[in-house]
Amino acid sequence: MLAIDVHSSDAILVLAVFLATAVEMVEALTIVIAVGTTESWRHALEGAAAAIGALGVLVLAFGPALLRVPLDALRLVVGGVLLVFGLQWLRKAVLRSAGLKAKRDEDAKFAEAVVVLSEAEAEGDGPRVAFVMAFKGVFLEGLEVVITVLTLGVSAHRLGLAAATAATAIVAVALVGLVVARQLSGVPENAMKMGVGIMLVSFGTFWVGEALRIGWPGGDAALLGLVALYGASCLALVRALDSDRWRRLEVSG
Repeated sequence: MLAIDVHSSDAILVLAVFLATAVEMVEALTIVIAVGTTESWRHALEGAAAAIGALGVLVLAFGPALLRVPLDALRLVVGGVLLVFGLQWLRKAVLRSAGLKAKRDEDAKFAEAVVVLSEAEAEGDGPRVAFVMAFKGVFLEGLEVVITVLTLGVSAHRLGLAAATAATAIVAVALVGLVVARQLSGVPENAMKMGVGIMLVSFGTFWVGEALRIGWPGGDAALLGLVALYGASCLALVRALDSDRWRRLEVSG
C-alpha cells in the first residue's frame, strides 16, 4: 500500500510540473520565435539563455534553504500558496471554457511582438530590444515554473524529480517549437491550464490538511480523490456557466 501511495503522489507531481512548465514555455517560446524570425536568432537565444541561467540561480539559492524549513510549517505555507495559484488558474480556465473570457491567442501575441521588434529595428535599436524581449519573456514565464518546482518539489521532498520533470518539459516544448515554429495556437493551452489548476489546488488542499494533522483516507492516494473531486466540480461549473450564458443570449436576442 505504501508503494502505491508513493507512486500515486509522484505521478501527480510529475504531471502537474510537466503541464505547468509546458504551458509557460509555450508562451515564452512564442516570444523567442518572434524575436528570432524578425530580428536575430542569436539575440533571441542569448536572451533566452541568460533568462534560464538567472532562473537556475534562483533554484540553487532558494531550494536548499527551503529544505531546512520544518515540514509542517512548509506545507502549511506552500499549501496556501498553491491554493491561491491554483484557484487563479482555475478561474481563468473555467471562464474561458464557458465562453465568458477570451482564450489566449499565441498567434496574436506573435504578431504583437513582431510589430514591437519592427519598430525598434526601424529606430536602430533592434538588437537591444530583441535581447531584452527574449530575456523578459523567458524569465517571467519561467519564474512561474520555478515557483511551481520549488513549492511542489520541496514540500513533497522530491525537488530533484520536480526539477528533472521541468527540464524535460522545457526540452520537449523547445523540440516541438523547432518543428511547428510559430504554429502554436493549436496547443490546447486552456485545457492544460485547467488540469494544472486542478492539481495545484489538490496538492494545496492535501498539504494544508497534512500540516493541520488531518488524517487523509488512504494517505497520499487521497490526492487522486481530490483531483477527481475538483475536476468534477470544474466541469459542473463550466456547464452551469455555459448554460447561463446561452440563456442570457436567448433573452437578449
